[in-house]
Amino acid sequence: KGHTQLRLSQMKLAVNFLTIGLVILSLPCGSYTEIPPKPPGSVTVLPPVKPAGGPQAFPDAENSNLPVFTMDYARIQVPFEVTLWVLLASFAKIGFHVYHKITFWVPESCLLISIGLIVGAIMHSVHEEPPAVLSYNVFFLFMLPPIVLESGYFMPTRPFFENVGTVLWFAVVGTLWNSIGIGMSLYAVCQIEAFEVQDINLQENMLFAAIISAVDPVAVLSVFEDVSVNEQLYIVVFGECLFNDAVTVVLYNMFIFVADMPVVEPVDVFLGVARFFVVGLGGMGFGVIFGFVASFTTRFTSNVREIEPLFIFMYSYLAYLVAELFSISSIMAIVTCALTMKYYVEENVSQRSCTTIRHVVKMLGTISETLIFFFLGVVTITTEHEWNWGYIMFTLLLALVWRGLGVLVLTQIINPFRTIPFNFKDQFILGYGGLRGAISFALVFTLPDSIGRKKLFLTTTICMIMFTVFIQGISIRPLIEFINVRRTNRNLETINVEIHSRLIEHTIAGVEDLCGQWSHYYWKDKFLKFNNRILRKILIRDNRAESSIVALYKKLELQNAMEILDTVSGDINAGSSIVSLQYVYPLSPSSSCSLSLSLYFALSLILLLSLSLACSPSLSLSLVLSLTLSCSLFCSLFCSLSLSLSLSLSVFVH
Repeated sequence: KGHTQLRLSQMKLAVNFLTIGLVILSLPCGSYTEIPPKPPGSVTVLPPVKPAGGPQAFPDAENSNLPVFTMDYARIQVPFEVTLWVLLASFAKIGFHVYHKITFWVPESCLLISIGLIVGAIMHSVHEEPPAVLSYNVFFLFMLPPIVLESGYFMPTRPFFENVGTVLWFAVVGTLWNSIGIGMSLYAVCQIEAFEVQDINLQENMLFAAIISAVDPVAVLSVFEDVSVNEQLYIVVFGECLFNDAVTVVLYNMFIFVADMPVVEPVDVFLGVARFFVVGLGGMGFGVIFGFVASFTTRFTSNVREIEPLFIFMYSYLAYLVAELFSISSIMAIVTCALTMKYYVEENVSQRSCTTIRHVVKMLGTISETLIFFFLGVVTITTEHEWNWGYIMFTLLLALVWRGLGVLVLTQIINPFRTIPFNFKDQFILGYGGLRGAISFALVFTLPDSIGRKKLFLTTTICMIMFTVFIQGISIRPLIEFINVRRTNRNLETINVEIHSRLIEHTIAGVEDLCGQWSHYYWKDKFLKFNNRILRKILIRDNRAESSIVALYKKLELQNAMEILDTVSGDINAGSSIVSLQYVYPLSPSSSCSLSLSLYFALSLILLLSLSLACSPSLSLSLVLSLTLSCSLFCSLFCSLSLSLSLSLSVFVH
C-alpha cells in the first residue's frame, strides 16, 4: 500500500511539471503591446529594415553551442605546406644516402629534380597548382642568403687567396663574356623569321643570357672532392661559382631596368658599366665592415656563450639586407662578410659555438637549395610552357660554345701569370663543368610579368638545367677518370708539410722583395704582419700572434679527438641494439639496406599522400585513405619478404 501511494504521488508530480511546461511553451515570445492604429489615408507604414551587416538596436538571439571539434585549415595552410615540402625533401635526401651507390654515380640535384617531377605529376593528376611560395621577395630575401652564406663560410681561405686573381678573372670577365656573347648570338637567331621570335628584342635577350650564365657546379664539386682533383682546379671552380652568382644578379637587376627602356642610348651604356663596378665594390665594402663588427662583438661574448652563434647569423643577414637597401651587390656583401669574420670569430667563440655555427649554416644552405631543385621538378610538370624548338636548341648550343671558347681564351691570357698553369685537361673540365642550377631557375621564375616571352624563357632555362645536370653532371666523373686529371692528396695535412710550406713562402717573399717583384707571396707576408700587429689586437680577445704551425697542430688534434669520440659513441650506441640480434641470426648488409629502403619508401609515400591532401582539400578522403592503406600493406609485405629472405639466407649460410 505504501508503495502504491508513493507511485501515485510521483505520477501527480510528473503531471504538474508537464502542465507547467505546456503553459510556458504556449506563451508568445516577447511582450504584449498595443498595436498602433493604422494612419488614415492610403499611406502604408512599412516596418524598419534591418541593415545587412551593420549594428542592430535589438539583435536577434543566436543559439550557439560549444563545438567539440573544429578545423581551421586556412589559418595554418602556408606553414603546414612548407613543413610538408621540407619533410618530403629531407626524406628524399635520407633515401638517397641509404644506398651510397646511387649518389656515387647520380648527383643529388638529379635525384631531387626527379622526386619533384613525381610530386608534380601527382598534383597535375588531381588538377592542383603548386603553392605560390617562390616569389621575387621570398627568393632574394629568404632563400638566397643561406645558400650564399654557406658557400662563403666554407670557402677554403688559404687556397682562395692564393688564386684570387684567377677566380675573379673567370667569375667577372667570364660571366660578362658569356652574357654578352650568348645575348648577341640569340638576338641574331631571333631575326630568323622561321623561328617566330622576332618580338624578343636585344635587351630581353641580354637579360636571358645573364640568367643562364649563372653556373652552379654543386655536382661537379662533390665529384672533385671524391676523386681528389688538384687544389687549383677545385678552388677556381668553387670561387667562380660563388662570385659568378654575384655578377649574374647584378647583371639581372641592371638588364631588368634596361628591358623596360624603349631606346638605349650610349650614355646608358656608360652608366651601366659604372653602376656595375659601383655595385660590386660597394657590396665588398659593406661586407668587410660588417665582418669586422661581428668579429669585434664576439670578443665580449665569453660570459654569454649561448648567443654567440646568433651574432654570426644576424650580422651576415644584416650585411645582406643593408646591401639590398642601397641596391648594391648583396651577394658580394654576405660573401665578403663571411670570409672576413670567419678567421677572427672562430678564435673568439667556444668550440661548441663554432660547431653550432658550421652545422646551422650548412643546414640552412642545404634546405634552401634542396627546396629550389625540388620546386623545379614540380614546376616542370604543373606549369604551362611555351615550346620553341629553334630557340631552345640554339640556346643549348650557344651556351656550350661560348662557355668553351671563354675558358680557352681566358686561360691563355691568365696562364703566363700563374705559377702552376692550367693544362688542356684542366681547361676541358672547367668548360664542361659549367652546370646550371638553382640560381638560374629562381631568377627566371621570378621574372616580372612585363617580360612578354617569360614562359619561353622559363621553358628554355628548365631544358638547360635538365641537360647540364643530367647529362654533364652524370658524365663528369667518368670523364675525369678517363682523361686522368691531376690529383691531390687532400688528407696529406701534417706538421711537416706546413713547416716546409711556410719556409718556401717566406723564402719566395724575401727573394721577391730583393728583386723588386711583388706577387701574392709578398702581399701575403705584408698582410700577415699587419694582421698580427693591428687587426688581432682589436678583433680578438687573446690577441697574441699564433703561428700557423701551432694552429695546424690544434686543428689536427681536435680532428683526431672528434674522430675518436664519434667512433666510441657509435660503438656504444650500436652495441645495445645489435647484440640481441647477433646471437639469433646475423643480418647481412644487403638485407638491412633493403629493410631501410622499404621503411623509407613507406614513410615517403605516406608523407606524399599527406602533401597531396594538403594541396588538394577537395580530394576524396576515401581515395586518400585507400591509397595510404594499400601503400602501407605493400610496404609491410615488402618488409616481411625482405626480412624473411635475409633470415633464410642467414640460416642457410650458418
